[in-house]
Amino acid sequence: MIPRINEPTVAAQHPLGEALVRPLSTREGLTDHTVVAHWPGLDFSPLDDEPAVWTSAQWAEHLDDPLWEHPFVAGPRGDRRAIAHIDVRLHPDDRALTGPEWAEVGHRLARVAGIEVPGDERGCRWIAVQAQPQRLDLIANLIRLDGTWNTQPFDLAQRLVKEARRIETDLLLTPVLGTGERQAVRAVPSASAQLAAILSQLADEQSGPLATVRGLVEHTAHRLARQPGDTSQTTAHRLELVARRIHHIQQDLHATAAHLPETAPPRVASPPSPVRNSARRAR
Repeated sequence: MIPRINEPTVAAQHPLGEALVRPLSTREGLTDHTVVAHWPGLDFSPLDDEPAVWTSAQWAEHLDDPLWEHPFVAGPRGDRRAIAHIDVRLHPDDRALTGPEWAEVGHRLARVAGIEVPGDERGCRWIAVQAQPQRLDLIANLIRLDGTWNTQPFDLAQRLVKEARRIETDLLLTPVLGTGERQAVRAVPSASAQLAAILSQLADEQSGPLATVRGLVEHTAHRLARQPGDTSQTTAHRLELVARRIHHIQQDLHATAAHLPETAPPRVASPPSPVRNSARRAR
């Protein structure tokens, strides 16, 4: 099983069309034989007034929705390429997997990629598409339902390769030695891009460690400011200055991350141009 990490895009239209090997359609429904797995929260979405079988165009819009619902959320490098796309290919001599087996592969890949967290009902929207022989495509929107950005692990390629080896063992598939590691690494961002992601994660306003420290300092300063005495007021002022310096550090980290090159080494083929899907389903 060979995993590949594709370049992120600004809309689900291109990766879904690539997975299906045909243009998206507003008429052709995709059954559970094609969309073999999806994010758990979909079972609780208000879909009673919609068809039981969605078309490929509806699936793409469903994945794109968080981009429209949270128009100001950006990724670690300041862009809006929120649609992640991972595909895995089996060995040509492998047996054909059943639908439940493909579904298991989809869920396992989503978990190891940090896209699906068990018990998290406000996570990412994702689907697993099995439309080509011996291949599965995992397509996800990294903007979570709570409006935050899901930063993927910096060692995502290595995690996918290890999980692929475990899946091969569990499902009695043909092991792919050596090739899988090289192909997975070829598709990941450059080392600079990975470092940029780490810096941005450190400085993230929603869940970064510096934001947590700054919040605790500001909270302490506010409590001291309400205490009587000149000493409390002076200490509160000092803490406010500390919080301001932490904020400046966050800004410096973001600026540094933005200046790190994000392109992959020359040996990686250029990805297709992102296609923005402007169609919106009527609500």
